[in-house]
This record gives sequence, structure tokens and C-alpha cells, in this order.
Amino acid sequence: MQTITEMRARLNDRVAHDEAFRARLVTDPKSAVESELDLRIPDGFSIVVHEESATTAHLVLPPPSHLEESDLAHAAGGFSTAPEGFWEF
Repeated sequence: MQTITEMRARLNDRVAHDEAFRARLVTDPKSAVESELDLRIPDGFSIVVHEESATTAHLVLPPPSHLEESDLAHAAGGFSTAPEGFWEF
């Protein structure tokens, strides 16, 4: 099983050497990731690609650390926002 860090490294390496893949990743990220990493991304899960430039940087924030009442109810039952087996292949 690959870790998220390994998957990101693989995608970044491919993007650095393959302009066609880079363009596909920007225009159709879900399909590009699925084919490159040989996995199926469930419906309802989205991937957003941002390209940095010399004058623009992107900061990715983690999900909020506080839980709402509805989140707490799901947590008590073992609910996860990650699709089951999503990162396992």
C-alpha cells in the first residue's frame, strides 16, 4: 500500500517529466489520478489541482479540528469521511 506522501511524490515526478500528463491533471484531475495510481476514486470525492507560479503560492489547510454535533454522532458509530478502502490498493 502506498502512503499519501508516496502518491503525491509519484504524481509530482510524473508532472515534472510529462507535459501531457500535467495538462490532463489540471483539466481532469480525478481521471488522471485514477489512471496514474491505478485506483478508483469514489463518487462524491473530488480532487482540485492548483498550479503555483512565480507570483502565486497555494496553502492547503487541514480540515477544521472542531466537530459539529452531527460529526460527533457519526464518530460514535465509527463513521469516517474517507471512503472505505480508498487509499488501499
